[in-house]
Amino acid sequence: MDLSLPPSDPATEAREQRGRVVRAFNLSFGAVLVMVAVLASQAGFDWRPFAVRPHEWVGLWGLLTAPLLHGSLEHLGANAFAILILGTLAGSVYPKATLRSLPLMWLGSGLGAWWLGDVGTFHLGASGVTHGLMFLLFVLGLIRRDRAAIATSMIAFLFYGGMLLAILPREPGISWQSHMGGAMAGVIGALLFRHLDPLPPRKRYSWEDEEEEDALAPEEDADGREPPRPREVPVLWQPAPDPNGVVIRFRPREPSQD
Repeated sequence: MDLSLPPSDPATEAREQRGRVVRAFNLSFGAVLVMVAVLASQAGFDWRPFAVRPHEWVGLWGLLTAPLLHGSLEHLGANAFAILILGTLAGSVYPKATLRSLPLMWLGSGLGAWWLGDVGTFHLGASGVTHGLMFLLFVLGLIRRDRAAIATSMIAFLFYGGMLLAILPREPGISWQSHMGGAMAGVIGALLFRHLDPLPPRKRYSWEDEEEEDALAPEEDADGREPPRPREVPVLWQPAPDPNGVVIRFRPREPSQD
């Protein structure tokens, strides 16, 4: 099944691409503003009931609210930059796949923390979602392998390649469990929704047009762009065949006089 887009005008294609980038950035920036507002209001109420508490049924409420909470301004800043960069990349190149995968990443990060975390701890922050975006871009680049997918995955890896190792236990106080849950959700989203966004139009080269013209009219060379093929050149002279198949004749060897 061919999911590639038909060739379009380069100016129209560039304008549409800029529109997708702007929309993806605006949505990512809006998410950051919401998290900033939540952090500003955390000082006035007890946020712990809204975090993920592992192995406690009441702690499952944190699956919906924990990604909006952050422990400090530095914590929010790290996740905000990741959301702006990875969210803009994913939303501009894979808008449909990203929209379908976001609920999986949101819930997957919380489920990973709830299932793998230690009892009595609180897990909060959007780092699980950012890891899901990183793994979504990385896996889609491996699966689709078109120019846009490869370029996007390389940019994401350049900025946040360390997330490939952040899903393992490294530092105390870092919720690697939510990282792993979000990363698994990103991989699942890439596998499930890899065909939702059509491939970009394939660039056509001039030599492909020449091959098609030669296939349609191989005996004609109207504009004289290239000489005829060797098999199309008439043979003007053929050597006379030798019935014995001898190319060079040697005189018979004289017997020795010894």
